[in-house]
Amino acid sequence: MERSKFIRNFLAGGGLLLAAPAFISSCSKEELENGDENNPSGSGSGIEIDLNGMAYSGLKTAGGFAYYENIIIIRTSDSQYTALSKICTHQSCTVAYSNSSKEVICPCHGSKFDSNGGVLAGPATAALKKYTVTVSGNTLKIS
Repeated sequence: MERSKFIRNFLAGGGLLLAAPAFISSCSKEELENGDENNPSGSGSGIEIDLNGMAYSGLKTAGGFAYYENIIIIRTSDSQYTALSKICTHQSCTVAYSNSSKEVICPCHGSKFDSNGGVLAGPATAALKKYTVTVSGNTLKIS
């Protein structure tokens, strides 16, 4: 074997060995326990959102919505909010809320969900994941 070919193969193999721990630990037991469906952020206390923040200006009026990471937050009335997974269960497109129809719609293939995440029209067959939302003053807590 030529020296240059040996070095090239050695470096390629070494690179794989260095990357292997990252792949193996990417779904560690701790992450699976902490980042479950009841705790979207993976932290013990859930997510707290300041409704006065510019990123959440869509939530100032009923019918508005905003995104936080992989969650769509919808203000369904003057005092109520809903938080759902923003990832369509059909092919993982990002959904949006239509205030006029009161539906969560996937723009990719036309799936429709109600404001609780239930499937109204396919091709999606599974509901969107729903989170618990509580409001305290101008703070929204999602868990």
